[in-house]
Amino acid sequence: MDTRWLTREQLSTWVRLLAVIELLPGVLDSQLRRDAQLTHFDYYVLAMLSEAENHTLRMTALAERTAATLARLSHVVQRLESRGLVERFPCPLDKRATNARLSDAGWAKVQEAAPGHVETVRQHVIDALTPEQMSQLHEITEAIIGRLDPDGRRAVLHRHYDEPPLA
Repeated sequence: MDTRWLTREQLSTWVRLLAVIELLPGVLDSQLRRDAQLTHFDYYVLAMLSEAENHTLRMTALAERTAATLARLSHVVQRLESRGLVERFPCPLDKRATNARLSDAGWAKVQEAAPGHVETVRQHVIDALTPEQMSQLHEITEAIIGRLDPDGRRAVLHRHYDEPPLA
């Protein structure tokens, strides 16, 4: 089989995408650590719980929403639990499963952290792009996600943001 080498333009684009993939997590982490004493992943876990009904999800559903292994998620939730931001308890519908619920302190932490996080996202990503580029980025990420998740298992997790907000 012949290797389909990247063209100069493709390589140039790929290297820039890698730079974004490498640099952006550090920028997000730095801001959240400084302003909210959270890692970006901590914040993401809290945010996913904040969007769930009753601020509660099964650990398996939370792992799916955050694209984390159960082992990694358990470690992070344990750390958040020790800070009083999350609580775990047996799932009433399936005693073998464990639920995670955002505590009142966790909800307050999300509300406290969200404005700075959104401003950082705006400053480093959103405001760097024109409206046309934002539309193109949406299409580009949709195409890449389609290749990374061909069965569309995660599609529901990001497509619900495409719907108009509830009044």
